[in-house]
Amino acid sequence: MAQKQPKSREPAKNSKTATNYWSGEVTGHSNALDLDAGVFTWDDPVKIARSLKRSAEASERRKADPFRSAMSMLTFYVNRAGKDLSQERRKVLEQAKDELRKAFGRTPH
Repeated sequence: MAQKQPKSREPAKNSKTATNYWSGEVTGHSNALDLDAGVFTWDDPVKIARSLKRSAEASERRKADPFRSAMSMLTFYVNRAGKDLSQERRKVLEQAKDELRKAFGRTPH
């Protein structure tokens, strides 16, 4: 009986790498908001929310209202990080969403 050859771990030539996903391009070169460097790595949800609010209100290139633009950017980051986002980090960013709602006078859900 012949043994099975292990499959190669090399990616196919046409497979995407982390450097050429469209979401990576959006994160690195978004034309919608000018975000403070490292805003999503901060530990203070209030500071994150204030920064996103300030960026959204100052932007003249956004396509939606400031609240929606800020919340979309935060949600996009959380979704893009996916399973690689630690529970602690996810908690901070979810708290930032609540703080963003408060900053814009929206009701938390």
